[in-house]
Amino acid sequence: MAAARARRIVIYGPSGSGKSTLGQELGRRLGLPWVELDAIYHSRPAWDDLSTEEFRAAVPRALAEHQDGWVVDGNYVMVQDLILPLADTAIWLRLPWRTVYPRLVRRTLSRSGSSEPLFGGNYETWRQTLFSKDSMLLWGIKAFRPQSRRVEVLLATVPHTAKVYQPRSPKQVAKVLKRLTPEPAEQRNGS
Repeated sequence: MAAARARRIVIYGPSGSGKSTLGQELGRRLGLPWVELDAIYHSRPAWDDLSTEEFRAAVPRALAEHQDGWVVDGNYVMVQDLILPLADTAIWLRLPWRTVYPRLVRRTLSRSGSSEPLFGGNYETWRQTLFSKDSMLLWGIKAFRPQSRRVEVLLATVPHTAKVYQPRSPKQVAKVLKRLTPEPAEQRNGS
């Protein structure tokens, strides 16, 4: 059964594709910890991100804390050679621009308006969102195609034995989720 084998899952996709949402849900359904690479990389205040060396040291430590399995989400090329070879399942969210970018816009504007705390006590601001070269809205435009190419190269060049899923629509994402997770008890019992 696929669900029994899916114990080390890595999720890729552009910003706004639903990596974290899927990661949280897979973790919940499979009883696995969800490891969000953004939370590790941006773990210090004032967007003082980890250096490559610090990040490459922190990720294996985080995975080692979860010997029974994990769900990791994030596209950070600088650590994928440490994660993908350990994964038994890789999910590459290949949703179209017309789906991904509106999600990113809604999320970014919502976070900017609410000052919702993010990783390491950081938060998105209106200034950062609308008037900065570091704007997630600008990043979402510039990074969409290059991120896709990097994931394609990663999956083709980093040695791994992971089963790779490439859903291209929200409906296909739901099918992957259903395939990888056991049916909820309420549905089995007809409740």
